[in-house]
Amino acid sequence: MTSLPPRALTATAPNPFTVRLQIHGDLDRDTADELLEAVTEQLARHPGLLQLRLDFARLGDCDALGLSCLLMIQRRATAARVRLHLDNRTPRLDQLLRTTGTLRHLTPGPPRSGQLGPGPRRQDRPAAD
Repeated sequence: MTSLPPRALTATAPNPFTVRLQIHGDLDRDTADELLEAVTEQLARHPGLLQLRLDFARLGDCDALGLSCLLMIQRRATAARVRLHLDNRTPRLDQLLRTTGTLRHLTPGPPRSGQLGPGPRRQDRPAAD
């Protein structure tokens, strides 16, 4: 596998509530830690963040450690109450996610009507008096 050169990530913040990270090259044992560190840094830097968008348009390949990294990113985003999006997934990435049964976990459907972000679930809201 050809690995990402150091700093093969591009981070942009199109608005105060969204950060987009573009992944360039392979996501594997040599590069997964770099992506996880970049995501962790962005989550810390943007406390009001609602959406984290990972753009895979330039992804080469993704191995088991790359998939493990994506699962860890999902955990950290969920803990930070940030919605994770996997944008421009390649057919190979989609196949990996389907084969491992992680597609639905990593790409949840749209929020329920009236719910803009990853806010509290309806049953977690206090009852009206």
